[in-house]
Amino acid sequence: MSLSPRLIGRLSAVITVFIWTFFIIVTRASASHVLMPLDIVCARIVGASLLLLPWAWWLMRDARSKGEDVGSLMGLSPLPLRITVQAGVFGGLLYAVFAYIGFFYAPAGHASVLMPGSLPLWTTLLMWIFLREHIGMNRAIGLAMIVAGDMLVGGMSLLKAFEGGEVWIGDLLFMSAAFCWAAYSVTARRFGLDAVRATMAITAFSLVSFVPVYALLVSLNILTSHIAQASWFEILFQLVYQGVCSVVISGIAFTQMIRSFGPVKSTMITAVVPGLSALGAVVLLGEPMSWNLLAGLALVTSGILFGVRQATVKPD
Repeated sequence: MSLSPRLIGRLSAVITVFIWTFFIIVTRASASHVLMPLDIVCARIVGASLLLLPWAWWLMRDARSKGEDVGSLMGLSPLPLRITVQAGVFGGLLYAVFAYIGFFYAPAGHASVLMPGSLPLWTTLLMWIFLREHIGMNRAIGLAMIVAGDMLVGGMSLLKAFEGGEVWIGDLLFMSAAFCWAAYSVTARRFGLDAVRATMAITAFSLVSFVPVYALLVSLNILTSHIAQASWFEILFQLVYQGVCSVVISGIAFTQMIRSFGPVKSTMITAVVPGLSALGAVVLLGEPMSWNLLAGLALVTSGILFGVRQATVKPD
C-alpha cells in the first residue's frame, strides 16, 4: 500500500523533529568525551558515505551502462556539479563544521534556541532575497520575536565575553550553522531537489572536500585529532548516530518535508525542537535553565508558532 504525499510529509516532519531534538543533546554530551569536534565531523561524513555513496552508484548504474554522462564528482554525486557544490557547501560542509565546533563552546540549551530557533528567520530572509517570497505582517512579527529571543541568549553571552567567557563563540557558530542550513533549504526548494539524491550529493561533496584535507592536516600535526585515543565504541557510535541518523535519515526526512510544505513552513514545523531539546538538556545533561535562556526560548517558540499561524491561514 502506497502512502499519500500528505502522510509522507507528516512522517518526515515527525522524524526530523525527533532526530533534531536528540542531535543537540547527544552532540553536546559528546563534547565531554574524547573526540575533537572535527573528528566528529569526519565520523559524520564517513558514516553517511558508507551508506549513501554505494546507494548513489546503484541509482546511476542504468544510465552509466548506457554511456550517459550522469552525476558529478567522479560519479559519487547523482546531481550536476553546480547544484552539488552549492548544496554541499551549505548543507554538508559548513553546517557540520560550525555546529560541531559550537557544541564545544556553548551548552545545548543555547543550541536549542539559536539553531532550530533561528532557522525561520534565515530561511524567510533568504526566500525574500532570492525567491521574492512575500513576508506578511504576522510573519514579520514572528520573526521579530525570534530575533529578540536570540538576542536574549546570544547577547548575554557577548556581554560575558568581557569577563573572559567563550560561550559567545559557540553562539555565533550556532547562528552560522542555522544560516547554512537555511541556505541549503532554499537551494533544495529552488531546484526542487529529490530528498534522497540531495542528501547523497551533499555527502559526496563533504567527503571529497573535507576528509582529504582533514587527513592531511592531521598527518602533518597541524590539526589535533583524538581518534587514536578514542574507544571503538565511541567511534562506531558517532559513525552510526551522526552519519546514519543525523545525515541519512534526518537529511532525507527534512528534504522531503521541504518538498511537502516548502522551506518556510518546514522550518516553522520545527517549533517544538527548541523546547524539547532545552528540556532534555536540563533533565539529561544537568544544564541550568537561566532566566534569559527561558525567556529567549519562550520568545523564539512563540515567534515560530506565530509564523505557523500565518502559514495556516495564508499558504505560501
